[in-house]
Amino acid sequence: MLQTFGVLAKSIRLKPKTVSIDNPVFRLHYWVTFLLLLVCSILVSSQQYFGEHIQCIADSGVPAHVINTYCFFTGTFTVVKHLEAPNNGNSIPNHPGVGPMVRDEEPIIRHSYYQWVPFFLFGQALLFYVPHFLWKRMEGGRIQALVEGFENAALAFSENDLQVRGGSVVPSKVNRDANILLVRKAFLQRLHINRPWASWLILCELLNAINVIFQIIMMDCFLGGAFLTLAPDWLNSEVNMLDIVFPKVTKCIFHKYGPSGTIQNHDAMCVMALNVVNEKIYVFLWFWMWFLAAATTLGLIWRLVTIVSHSRSVRFNKIMFKLANAGIRDVWSLVKVTKECHFSDWLFLYYLAKNMDGFVFRDLFLGLAEEMDVEKDKQLELNHNDSDETPLAKS
Repeated sequence: MLQTFGVLAKSIRLKPKTVSIDNPVFRLHYWVTFLLLLVCSILVSSQQYFGEHIQCIADSGVPAHVINTYCFFTGTFTVVKHLEAPNNGNSIPNHPGVGPMVRDEEPIIRHSYYQWVPFFLFGQALLFYVPHFLWKRMEGGRIQALVEGFENAALAFSENDLQVRGGSVVPSKVNRDANILLVRKAFLQRLHINRPWASWLILCELLNAINVIFQIIMMDCFLGGAFLTLAPDWLNSEVNMLDIVFPKVTKCIFHKYGPSGTIQNHDAMCVMALNVVNEKIYVFLWFWMWFLAAATTLGLIWRLVTIVSHSRSVRFNKIMFKLANAGIRDVWSLVKVTKECHFSDWLFLYYLAKNMDGFVFRDLFLGLAEEMDVEKDKQLELNHNDSDETPLAKS
């Protein structure tokens, strides 16, 4: 068991990446929920702590390993009348749904989902990772490439590059300024045409929301319509609903030919040790999925607020970029840059601010404001010249 979790820990980053290309709500999906579902999948597959998944008691006419295997793969059942009246005298105490029955005449509830629980949880984990995988592919490592290009740039006080321990390089002031100039020019050249970057992020955030809703509906179908009201029914019902949805003791009937060639029915009572784990997992997932759905909804509302407010509110931009990077102090430069930006450019700058050193980003921001002023003056002059030439052309 510990070796299994050790392999999992080596294969998966247990800490978020140092370069941030998403938000905390996004990380709840592909990091926290993904790991939780993987751990749950490993737990329900383990026999070390919970014993055999099923142990059946039958008469001596059928070997124990045969009846165990048969009942696990074909499914077990509980009798409805013993669920509705568990203390009617014929039911076995503390085992709802187990008691005598008339075959083919009384309604029963079949239970076979437990065979698929580890595969189902693993599939859910993969679905929670898909939007992040898609966003990483579409983002293309742009933020990381820029941030790595400015690594140790805040320490650039020397005239020459300096090699430091660990293989890192502290750039010279000339190289740092050249890199900042290169980023500014590239940003201005792509101004208003970098829209797919933000569009893909918003699409992946929407996919997270759709995935949560889909997962809740899928789990409800998987548990026979019991998941949506699992926790409320458990808390408010007089009968323990967990014993109905996840029975600890069930029935199973094994058919075989007897010595005379007639069919013999062997009625078995099965202990479902696996359901002790399953009920805890799904009660926890009920609370977690609704929390995740609420957090995702708030995240989408916040994204809508940023789309609407980024070019309208100076105070909003000041707060956002101050939270992202304390190095921004020139409010007028902030106004000039954010007013000229499409939302995609604004969002790209915001993530640069989150990931870059404050002093380096401040220089980048001030330079952008100055170059935007120059570009704006050139455009105004060009428009003025065009308006002067128009009357002469008419005359």
